[in-house]
Amino acid sequence: MIDTLISRLGRAAAWLNLLLVAVVITQVVLRYGFHHGLVPLEELMWHLYATAFMFGFSYALVRDAHVRVDLLHGRWSARTRAWVEIAGILLLLLPFAFVIFHHSLEWLASAWRLGESSQNPTGLPYRWLIKGVIPVSFGLLLLAALSRLWRELPVALGRDR
Repeated sequence: MIDTLISRLGRAAAWLNLLLVAVVITQVVLRYGFHHGLVPLEELMWHLYATAFMFGFSYALVRDAHVRVDLLHGRWSARTRAWVEIAGILLLLLPFAFVIFHHSLEWLASAWRLGESSQNPTGLPYRWLIKGVIPVSFGLLLLAALSRLWRELPVALGRDR
């Protein structure tokens, strides 16, 4: 169920890349065709890219599409791969994701309280919106890691048959 939710959110976030391409093309045409780029479009490009990228973390973990070093991984047994995956999740991924999640809540709350917006007078308002993507995406990453851990445990214990 968690995997399904994360997969659906990841696929939905992937559509932001199509919007990103449209915004980039518009900005390029405005800047080089009409010598008039727009700061809000420039900032929107970063926001769209960041959102799609950050939602992609949990999607890649759930779909096993993340990058790993296959030099040794391909030679190991399924049990050894599962134990290495479990160790990586417990020792690296979960602590890192929790720290970012925890601190991002403070960043979001501060941005919300201050009504933080772009430093550029013509930039985008509501900076808290993009900062809100951080705890949501890392919360999903924590859920994806726990789901992955749950799937790897039977393999590591030799009970996957």
